Amino acid sequence: MTRLTAAVAALAWTTVLAGCGLGGDGEDTSLTLVAADYGDSAENSTTKYWDEVVDAFEKDNPGIEVKVTVLPWTEVDARVKKMVDEGETPDMAQIGSYSDYAADDRLYTANELLSIAVQADFLPTLVSAGRVSRVHYGLPFASSTRLLFYNKRLFEEAGVTEPPRTWEELKDAAVLLKQHGVDFPYALPLGPEEAQGEALMWMLSGGHPRGYTDNVGNYDFDSAANVRTFTWLKDELVGAGLTGPTPPAELNRADAFAAFTEGDVGMLNGHPTLMRMSDKKDVDYGMVPMPGRTGRSEAALGVADWMMAFKENGHREQIGTFLDFVYAEKNVLDFSRRYDLLPVTNSAVEAMAGNKADADLLEFLDGLRGAQLYPVSKTSWPQVSADIKERIGRAVVEDGDPDAVLKLLQRSAVRVDG
Repeated sequence: MTRLTAAVAALAWTTVLAGCGLGGDGEDTSLTLVAADYGDSAENSTTKYWDEVVDAFEKDNPGIEVKVTVLPWTEVDARVKKMVDEGETPDMAQIGSYSDYAADDRLYTANELLSIAVQADFLPTLVSAGRVSRVHYGLPFASSTRLLFYNKRLFEEAGVTEPPRTWEELKDAAVLLKQHGVDFPYALPLGPEEAQGEALMWMLSGGHPRGYTDNVGNYDFDSAANVRTFTWLKDELVGAGLTGPTPPAELNRADAFAAFTEGDVGMLNGHPTLMRMSDKKDVDYGMVPMPGRTGRSEAALGVADWMMAFKENGHREQIGTFLDFVYAEKNVLDFSRRYDLLPVTNSAVEAMAGNKADADLLEFLDGLRGAQLYPVSKTSWPQVSADIKERIGRAVVEDGDPDAVLKLLQRSAVRVDG
């Protein structure tokens, strides 16, 4: 995960009870889960979702208690790491990365936890991304893809008759929008919040099949295709003044989304949450696949957040029972619909695709099965992602050198990857 800005909804941390589990000496088991908050207000905090899931689960499984701590997604990864480092490891965590814990042999595998039916229901693309050394550790929990959003009113007023299919059409539309006085003809958020997502979308649309890695999983930042892509961005969009008053290296996704909902952005890449944000502000928008060099991009960016189960406290059987319940179709659909995210199971995808009420998400669903995800199975990815956020925006500044920036990222990534 791919994650959305959220209100703080943290519960107090509770020490794991030393129960012997079901079928032992009759003592109950208490499980702990630390999860991310996907809500944007106290009213739709993910705490409420977990309260409902846990209440239903405990009614069916009276010997297992589950205590959930919900934290803002901007903090949850770091808080879980701190807990693990300090010997307060939770039974489960639902966060943004899993591979470093898997590499340290801290996690149960999917085979050790889940029923065959639940394992088989995950989307294959997400299963592949959840593997380390071909072993499935990361259980996909939330997913999304990206589409190009455009403001229909601004397009009409500027005389843009069709959404762009190619880079040149995107540039032509941006020129007309700028001439019409639009602040951000195309918003290019390469700031520190989620630069790795925007960068990967452009790499994929520029012809690199995976963006950050080659076909055997080695980092490939400075490929000819990627250098060509960022050179075009620097010269044709940023250099032409088509990306707005805020330098891309300083523009965060959240700020770009907010500007779109205020009618100040003609085009930008967005995930399903932008639909809800735009609807609240009565923005008349359209969505199309990301334009590519010569036609629509063949690959979409996919983002996933992960559920994992730690071995430190034991409780394998009880954790598996709970997670089988969590991944029931009803719960997956409920979570996806509440937070405008895409389901991670085949059964939920099929249910959503057949429901008219979910029609707005169908275009995002179309791109999910073949989406290209971040290389999250690489234990080096968290550090490499941080480097991208810090450096990639420099590739498109006025005196920037895309080739030099990408080569610097490549050297750094190879070094971290060992």
